[in-house]
Amino acid sequence: MEQPQPTREQPHLIRRFGLLQAAALNMSNMVGAGPFITIPLLLSALGGPQSMLGWFVAFVITLCDGLVWSELGAMMPGSGGSYVYLRDGFGRNRFGRLMSFLFIWQFIFSGPLEIASGYIGFSSYLSYLWRDVPALQDAHTAWVVTIAIAAAVGVLNIVLLYRRITSIATITVSLWIGTMCTVIAVVLTGFWKFDPKLAFDFPSGAFQFSWGFLWGLGQATRIGVYDYFGYYDICYIGEEVKHPGRVIPRSILLSLIVVATLYFLINLSVVSVVPWRDIVPARDDNPLSKYVVSIVMERVYGRGIAQVFTLLILWTTLASVFALLLGYSRIPYAAARDGNFFRVFGRLHPTGNFPHISLLVIGGLAIVCCALPLGVVIEALVTTRILIQFLGQVAAVVLLRWQSPDLERPFRIWLYPLPILVALVGWTFLFVTSGTAVLLFAMAVIVMGLAFFVVWSYATRRWPFVKT
Repeated sequence: MEQPQPTREQPHLIRRFGLLQAAALNMSNMVGAGPFITIPLLLSALGGPQSMLGWFVAFVITLCDGLVWSELGAMMPGSGGSYVYLRDGFGRNRFGRLMSFLFIWQFIFSGPLEIASGYIGFSSYLSYLWRDVPALQDAHTAWVVTIAIAAAVGVLNIVLLYRRITSIATITVSLWIGTMCTVIAVVLTGFWKFDPKLAFDFPSGAFQFSWGFLWGLGQATRIGVYDYFGYYDICYIGEEVKHPGRVIPRSILLSLIVVATLYFLINLSVVSVVPWRDIVPARDDNPLSKYVVSIVMERVYGRGIAQVFTLLILWTTLASVFALLLGYSRIPYAAARDGNFFRVFGRLHPTGNFPHISLLVIGGLAIVCCALPLGVVIEALVTTRILIQFLGQVAAVVLLRWQSPDLERPFRIWLYPLPILVALVGWTFLFVTSGTAVLLFAMAVIVMGLAFFVVWSYATRRWPFVKT
């Protein structure tokens, strides 16, 4: 059996991210538009405040998975994150080549979807500012304008990142400060007007166990996992992190704990001001489903303050998509530099020293994907990533411990192997409770990737057609 040989390759990018910048990057990605646009979807999953159980289950799964990312990220701090972990965990010249290729393949579908969800959130909250404009009352006109706004935000995001790497850490912290101010304002407002009768208005039979409850919990948990996505974002730019053995694990765990607390408080703040029965079910024709947090601020402070606050939410959303595109542009770059993806993606900007081709391609695809419905986007991107990325990394960390026990590990998974088992069960639960159409989409992506890999490997005379 081939022995995996993860190596610390000579860095080509400048190390600029300390703990503050790394945590800011993760949390900007995690908070972003997520909790502001998914609260109605979450409450609709189980039909009431009991849906918050999905956020708790999602936290348990992502915390255990965060320990997996921490060990792998501290041990192999290179650009690309999961690509590097799957490649070296399964053996870079054999099955690791297949797994890392499949990761890049599914990422081409799921990565732009995640960024697009932020553009959708931006457009939804921006529509609060124009809801009284007569010319935009027509549904088709509003849809066209929304797409145009999403495209403009996508272009702006690319422009912000198309610069010298030395300025990105500063921009990240600046956007993160705006994000934290927005979240804290929501939490303080909710607690000022906190009404426990509204917040804990559980419907009859809210916690009655049934298959319907289990499937609803799966949907709520997938939404929760989507909201937590980004706790690992720093791993994608590991080559740009100072003292990665310490900074990467600390930033992941700190981000998860802080954001999980904020999410719970945000949800309580919303349902203590706006009755959940006014929010459920989440539909496009229900304004509360599009900009519920703006409605909260309007009911407490009035329309003027709500409009100002909506601008803060737009700032927060911009911070999220900024962090996403920053991290995700490094993934095809790492694969191309490794010879397992198109060579053009491995180019660095001649003066700015950043992967500009990868940035432009991922950013452009995200703009195209923003026309899809939000619910479909979330379900598809979460389910598509589970088999190859999350379950694959669980297997990779086990294989590395078994085959290469002497490798330097600055961080080791706490209480190993318990978190591994929890993550395995959790990700499997989320996959099997997905809708049929989403499951078929995820499986089709993998099957197409396998077929492409076989043809490509045969044409280039590489494994598995040539012994290594």
